[in-house]
Amino acid sequence: MACKIKIDDVFLKLKSWKSTNDKREAITKDFKFSDFKNAFSFMTSIALKAEEIGHHPEWFNVYNKVKITLTTHDVNGLSEKDIILGKFIDNQYEK
Repeated sequence: MACKIKIDDVFLKLKSWKSTNDKREAITKDFKFSDFKNAFSFMTSIALKAEEIGHHPEWFNVYNKVKITLTTHDVNGLSEKDIILGKFIDNQYEK
């Protein structure tokens, strides 16, 4: 089981992510691509990693935009799993 960590500790490692504005302990980030194909490819790479580590994002996609929210439901907040997946997501976006 994951251990809950403070949001400030998460932001030290995921600087471009922001707090959600729904009063949950969760982080979010918006991504924009040239087209739907690239957005969907990005989501597919994240889905494979999420399955590998057993931690799944909340996300929303419209055409070339993807909004991702990370939180760990087991701890009702954030955990190291969010940092791991967040770093992976950022690396995939930079490719």
